[in-house]
Amino acid sequence: MSSQEIPEENLPTKQVTEPAHGSVAVADDNPFADPGLPPHQHRIQDIDEKAARRSERAIAFMFTLSMLATVGFIASFVAIPADKSIFVWPIGHISGLNFALGLTLGLALFCIGAGAVHWARTLMSDVEVADERHAIEAEPEVRAKVMADFRAGAEESQFGRRKLIRNTMFGALALVPLSGVVLLRDLGPLPEDKLRHTKWAKGKKLVNMNTHEPLRPSDVQVGSLTFAMPDGMSEHDHDFQTQIAKAALMIVRIQPEDIKDKRELAWSHEGIVAYSKICTHVGCPISLYEQQTHHVLCPCHQSTFDLSDGARVIFGPAGHALPQLRIGVNEEGYLEALGDFEEPVGPAFFERG
Repeated sequence: MSSQEIPEENLPTKQVTEPAHGSVAVADDNPFADPGLPPHQHRIQDIDEKAARRSERAIAFMFTLSMLATVGFIASFVAIPADKSIFVWPIGHISGLNFALGLTLGLALFCIGAGAVHWARTLMSDVEVADERHAIEAEPEVRAKVMADFRAGAEESQFGRRKLIRNTMFGALALVPLSGVVLLRDLGPLPEDKLRHTKWAKGKKLVNMNTHEPLRPSDVQVGSLTFAMPDGMSEHDHDFQTQIAKAALMIVRIQPEDIKDKRELAWSHEGIVAYSKICTHVGCPISLYEQQTHHVLCPCHQSTFDLSDGARVIFGPAGHALPQLRIGVNEEGYLEALGDFEEPVGPAFFERG
């Protein structure tokens, strides 16, 4: 069908001119024209001071609630036992302390955020301003404009006028960091000199960790490896894991003539030597013993110690020999400790100051 056969009412109202050779045809209408900003709609807070006051009180209430929640967080941390369990439907039984801490801290942070959002949406200026893009570098004129915009924004936010909001916001922001300060208590009490001492003491009998029976010299054969703990300890003690991590002992019987270190020989009994089971590298339990060489091997990082020569390190990343426990025999014929270790056990500090 030719253009002459198209009805006149179906023809376009505007004709596109024939482009010149090598040019691109452009329609007269711009489909991407800037529609501009819609007319600004005033909020009720902009025209009614009573509504603005209500928003101010609502924001102050949220900031105040944040402060109370922070105080509740601190009170919960101090008052609720760490082992207390509560039932919360539909979760089930959970830690009461964790539930209280999460609830109060979450409420404190939420109220600060909700108060700030409500403040911005109801009281701060909501006039839309179009600004042209500018170069990345800040020209003196740009910096002056930024400062002017900042001052204008501060004035429009009514930060100086709405003292109730300002004061309660400062209170909420000042109290929330206290939650993090209180959490430092979870680092535990000061160690004092606890790292220097274990459950071993003079007169403590050596108890087999497998049979829970006191050990006699005849129970330890040449070439055998026996694990022991102090008499009086029980696996049911609440601090058993903490104490055994320092007091775990390994006992080996070596022919006295094979012991090279003089102090080791003096601290032994008929060739029975007692050394800490805790590796001095990162605290792994040592459990591999080579009878012919008298070497013990840590399975974690292959630190190797020579039990016939003061348990010195002969291979691996461990930096210190295993601490030796001085032992003897009591009147009943049982092996006993003659004191505690003279140096810290495991990967603890080794400074003696």
